[in-house]
Amino acid sequence: MIPYLLGIYRERQHSPGREFDDTEILRLVAKHIEAAGYQVYLKTPEELGEADHPSPSLVFLMCERIQALGLLEPLETKGIPHVNPLGAVLNTYRDRMIPLLTASGVPIPRSQVISSSSSGPGHPPPQLGAGSFPIWIKRADVHNTQSGDVELVPSSETLREALAALHDRGISHVVLQQHVPGDLIKFYGIGKPTAGHQEDTWFRWFYHRDQELARYPFSEEALQTITQQAAAAIGLEVYGGDAIITPNGEIFLIDINAWPSFALFREEAASRIAAWLLHRVRKDTRP
Repeated sequence: MIPYLLGIYRERQHSPGREFDDTEILRLVAKHIEAAGYQVYLKTPEELGEADHPSPSLVFLMCERIQALGLLEPLETKGIPHVNPLGAVLNTYRDRMIPLLTASGVPIPRSQVISSSSSGPGHPPPQLGAGSFPIWIKRADVHNTQSGDVELVPSSETLREALAALHDRGISHVVLQQHVPGDLIKFYGIGKPTAGHQEDTWFRWFYHRDQELARYPFSEEALQTITQQAAAAIGLEVYGGDAIITPNGEIFLIDINAWPSFALFREEAASRIAAWLLHRVRKDTRP
């Protein structure tokens, strides 16, 4: 039987406004892998657990919910490589991500994980410190899925309202994060540097739209180093995220997530992701 790879799409509710971009990057990666002589089966998270083919040589996944990751766990337990590893995907949940990045020395804004019930009667207003407003409030598990998951709040009163709204939606914990003024950028990365070598890695960045850019000067090499340091702390091999460049050129990592859409670099990224996956397959099946 021709070796095959299994690909899993992202949950549609985790792709608000990005449904096409998220599905297209997975399809293009699959085409490149098939061109190299492998078979690829693509599934939605809802199709996991149905009658399946024999074990794949590798699983590549964009799904994020605990339920879908749990259905893949038996394959990973058998030693089948996953990109990204299931534990790494869970590590992008903010309540795990923040302690991991902090312990690894990655520069992030001041952050605190709290219970969403902190908005209730008898609780003092949550704070990040004197003069901390405006601050960001973010759900502490998965990334942005709908309006209200990530909000900039200007005062204690609006913070209480945002906390109550998230609590009413069944979101038990949130992250309060310092607002750092500066230029907002997006980054993408593929691969893992080894022994200080960058040859097998791919990295791109660009400015987010809909902002008044100052174009503060900064070191692109430092940005790549910080993002790779963050990816290593989380355990990611295909990743993206956001960072802020301050007026004095400091870099603060805001978020890092598993397998983004790579929309602006889709063709180039699909080829590089496929090459990385095939490298992983050949590495892990070597006699």
